[in-house]
Amino acid sequence: MMHNTLDNTRLHSRLKPRKPDLRGDYFRDQTAIIHAQPFRRLKHKTQVFFAPENDHVCTRIEHVLHVSTIATTLCKGLGLDGEMAQAIALGHDLGHAPFGHPGERSLDELAKANDLGRFIHEVHSLRVVDRITRDGRGLNLTYAVRDGIVSHCGEHFQQVSRPETREKDLNAITNRQAAPLTYEGCVVRMADKIAYLGRDIEDAISTGLITKKDVPDELKRTLGSTNGEIIDTLVMDVVDASKNSDAIAFSDQRYQLFCRLKDFNYERIYNHPRLKESDTAINNLIHSLYHHLDQRFRQYGEDGKAYQTSPFRVDQRFWTFFSKRKTLYADDAQRRRCVIDFVAGMTDHYALQAAHEILFPRPIAIR
Repeated sequence: MMHNTLDNTRLHSRLKPRKPDLRGDYFRDQTAIIHAQPFRRLKHKTQVFFAPENDHVCTRIEHVLHVSTIATTLCKGLGLDGEMAQAIALGHDLGHAPFGHPGERSLDELAKANDLGRFIHEVHSLRVVDRITRDGRGLNLTYAVRDGIVSHCGEHFQQVSRPETREKDLNAITNRQAAPLTYEGCVVRMADKIAYLGRDIEDAISTGLITKKDVPDELKRTLGSTNGEIIDTLVMDVVDASKNSDAIAFSDQRYQLFCRLKDFNYERIYNHPRLKESDTAINNLIHSLYHHLDQRFRQYGEDGKAYQTSPFRVDQRFWTFFSKRKTLYADDAQRRRCVIDFVAGMTDHYALQAAHEILFPRPIAIR
């Protein structure tokens, strides 16, 4: 039986004490996340394919729900706390940029170029739930869920995941190296990758990037030929490989196949020329939005009237965002991060609308 090192008193603790209610701590976190605006915006954020007119291509919110159900299933098989894992999964991508990983890379470039550190969506997701959402009040989630969010790391494809045993300062995390403090957090790490590899193949087929014949026969035979079959195979493998151990893990055989599937996706899907072409356009768009708003911020500062009388609605909305969170941006270092935070919170749709507004000339009205 797996047991987390930290006791429940610490895992259940919040930044601000709250009186318990009948929902329990982790289900309460789930409801807080689901009702938060950043969660609602996930339905209009790209997962891998920017395809706003195709209702059947996976969006960020669908991915999050997939991770949640997979993580909960793993917890059922391993005797872990499914409500904790589900809360971590629902919140793990709340800080993701518009347009998926190309958007994240663009914001990371801008953050580094302007001496603002890094933009890493795992770290930014913690910033969102702690400090940005609810007009700067945050969601006041449990320590366990906050730890799982900042440590979920969907980029590293390790075979084995073990929780850290020493309590850590979550706000001091600046990279993807920190392991979760709970087995449930480790489960979400595995579920994140299981959720998107098979689904991305289905979306790549439906958008014409690849065909079913392109997927290696061995992978279809051993892992499955549909997203559902791939998920079922990998979930059962993790349960079987982990239930008598002290780690969340894939078996040796399935892990090798899992890595082959990952390599196939990177080679044939994520690095496909059509996606690379859109990456360039996304990078230009994100840079344009950032530079426009950064210039406005330097020009107007805290002059609310100047923003409100600007001909650009994005300037007005930026002022609303900033003015409601002045305590967050009290010092110069935090103030300079404000534009990154605002752009990161945009949906694909709103980013396109705002970019059109600032890049396209407005017609002159004839009187």
